[in-house]
Amino acid sequence: MSVALNAEQATDRNASVSLLLNAGHALDHLVLLIFAAAIGAIAADFGFARWEDLMPYTAGAFFAFGLGSLPAGRLGDTWGRRSMMLVFFFGIGAALLLVALTQDAVQMAVALTLVGVFAAIYHPVGIPMLVQGSARPGRTIGINGLAGNLGIALAALLTGLLVKYAGWRAAFVAPALLAFVLGFFFARVAPEESAPPARRAPAKGELPPRVVARAFAVITIAATSASLIFNFTTNGNGEMLRERMQAIMADPAALGLLLAVAYTIASFAQLIVGRLIDRFSIKRLMLLIVAMQIPLFAGAAYAQGWMFFLLAILFMAFVFGAIPFTDALIVRYVDDRMRSRAAGMRLAISFSISSVAVYLLGPLVKSSGFGFLLLSMAVIAAATFGAAAWLPKTPPH
Repeated sequence: MSVALNAEQATDRNASVSLLLNAGHALDHLVLLIFAAAIGAIAADFGFARWEDLMPYTAGAFFAFGLGSLPAGRLGDTWGRRSMMLVFFFGIGAALLLVALTQDAVQMAVALTLVGVFAAIYHPVGIPMLVQGSARPGRTIGINGLAGNLGIALAALLTGLLVKYAGWRAAFVAPALLAFVLGFFFARVAPEESAPPARRAPAKGELPPRVVARAFAVITIAATSASLIFNFTTNGNGEMLRERMQAIMADPAALGLLLAVAYTIASFAQLIVGRLIDRFSIKRLMLLIVAMQIPLFAGAAYAQGWMFFLLAILFMAFVFGAIPFTDALIVRYVDDRMRSRAAGMRLAISFSISSVAVYLLGPLVKSSGFGFLLLSMAVIAAATFGAAAWLPKTPPH
């Protein structure tokens, strides 16, 4: 009886930890996009005539988000993933409160960079912690990806409402309080690790180093180009939607709701792709998903009104649908003892380079318009397709 009870308690605890890790993913993406969703109000408050002129000040957050993944991944493997996740929850909450207290663009840039430092912890630490021992990693990654993208949708909706009714500072305070609550519950339910991952015994059947190296190179190249698209879209969609639908509506809360609807619908693509990864060839699925982005971006470049909104849902579905592949490939090719470090290296390279997208977004749109931006993303998607085609044959799970 006691053995069965202990097993049931362990199952409940694992489910609670998984739930909190998925909630952490939602929070991670939410906090990085609050600024983009509230930038119009912040620019007006800080005395900027155009939102595009304020956009470069958030580049530090995304650069730190990428570069910080390297030490975060190393500490996750060598110090412990549970400890690093506690640093994530409480650190990001404190950093968000600092953002809410800023009084000018320079202070905002510094505080947002600090948010990026703590946000960098989640992907190289939280996802390997979630998938370790998972019998169906594709499904696990898909659910986790859905949670992350729902955080993106929540950022658009929550920020739009808070900016309208409570001011832009409240849009940072609310998720800060949520981070503290999640951190408190995670500290209570997440069990202590017997040993850091780096000190555990190696798994059987490790792949040849040359195969792993080639796969890692492809993963990094594809992830970098995919991150460029992800940053261009998630940081630019709000203003893009405002421009392309200005003849229909101009209310910020209504536009935030439309963007949240688009992200929510598109997010389920990640859940579907995650399930397919466990059943079919990752390489063929990846090539198919990335190939579909190219005509959708090209078509959206010339669309207006509701047609643009429909195409935005479709291209975001395939942008989100491409996200599970990099984590799934790391699970297939890299032993758990060093997955956080491998993910950290990949993220440090891809996110640091793709932070350029955030820096260039405002000036690029100001000089060339959203049509040029969308056509550029079609070209980047073609580069991702080329990298994916070089992927070696995926080993069975």
